[in-house]
Parts: sequence; structure tokens; C-alpha cells
Amino acid sequence: MKILVCISHVPDTTSKINFTDNGTKFDTAGVQFIIGPYDDYALARAIELKESMAGTTVTVLNVGLADTEPTIRKALAIGADDAIRVNAEPSDSFFVASQIAEHAKGYDLVLMGRESIDYNGGVVHAMVGELLGIPSLSPVMKLDIDGSHVKMSREIEGGKESVESSLPLVAGCQEPIAEWKIPNMRGIMSARTKPLKVVEATGSTKSVITQKYELPAAKGAVKMISADNVSDLVTRLKTEAKVL
Repeated sequence: MKILVCISHVPDTTSKINFTDNGTKFDTAGVQFIIGPYDDYALARAIELKESMAGTTVTVLNVGLADTEPTIRKALAIGADDAIRVNAEPSDSFFVASQIAEHAKGYDLVLMGRESIDYNGGVVHAMVGELLGIPSLSPVMKLDIDGSHVKMSREIEGGKESVESSLPLVAGCQEPIAEWKIPNMRGIMSARTKPLKVVEATGSTKSVITQKYELPAAKGAVKMISADNVSDLVTRLKTEAKVL
């Protein structure tokens, strides 16, 4: 079986975000970048499948510039066999999906996170499935292979849904599909020599242009009110917060 895992290169959630050039560019200075957390789940499940199914290979794919290569190498250290980097800025969901689809042909299973944590679009997996003409499901919480079929559990409003599909398939993953894996020293050393192929973007042009970024409004001051002073709390909720 051939598995393709698509990973994003995103800021760590603990990083302080700033913008430069009058809010038109993201300031990467001092920002720690990681594999997207949901993509990490997808990668962990792919490695589990590789370890349990003889002959399975795992390739990671990232759409990004050269600065994403340390993140790709981490995925290789976790256990992927090789990697592809599409040399382009991933600022448009359809553009990213079209690049993935260009290289996903011939894979039995395409895994990725349910969404990236920078743009939170949550649409790339569906676009890839449509472009390839194969089923796509998300968010997948459990995934098992049974011959040429995939048995899955996915989250729906108010509960869970059990789904079966034939291969090939695209799945957007989330917890608890697998536990994150931490690369060991042997994996880190071997990742240095694993193949990382860089290819130029092809096909569709970007259809979205970012004009300006803005930080959320600063939080207002907190007013502490005694638990015994309920009337004052109600008055402030009416006159100041205007939620009553």
C-alpha cells in the first residue's frame, strides 16, 4: 500500500503573532513552526499502518517554500520514507489542493489533517477528493484497513458515524485516530539522508490575494465583582456588557 500524508507548516500556538509592512506581511521573526497538529494525527496513523502492513510506504507532501524543510525532515524522522515539497506559497486552499492532487495520483490512501491551524479552512481534503474523483471524508476519528476497504468513524453533529469506503480515499483526520509520535535519535539521524524531492508548482493559479492582516482587538479590563453583590453584577451586564 502507498500512503501519502499531506502536512502543513504552521506557527506553534504559543508563538506571538505580529505583522509588518503596515499589516501586509506576516512577521516570522521569533516564530516557532511545527507540523499542523491535525496533520500530526494523520502522520501518526499512517506510520501505524506502515508498521502493521508489510510493504506499506509513507510519503509526506508539503506545499511550501524552502523554510518548511525542517518541518518536513521532522515528518521523515517520525517514520515517513520520503518526501515531496512543492515549491510555492500555500496561501490559497484551491491552489494547495490542486498541487496535492497533481502528485497524489497512484496512492491508495491520502491522509491529512481536518484543517490547518493557520487558515482553518477545512476544505482541502474535499477539494483533493473532487479533483481526483475519489471519496473524501472528514473529520475521521478512527481508520482501519480491511483488504481493499477502509472502515472509519467520523464526527458528526450530535454524535459519531460509522462509514466504509473502497480505496483509493482521501481522509481529513483528527484525534483520537492515533497518538502523536515523537522522533527518536535514530529517526532524526536517518531523516537526514531520506529523499526529499523539490518540484515546482503546476496547473492552477492562485485565486486569493491577501491584502492586509489585523490582530484581534485587545481584551478589555476585567472587573471583579463580589459574589455577594448580585445586583451590581446584573446592572453591569445590562448597562455595560449589554448582554441582558
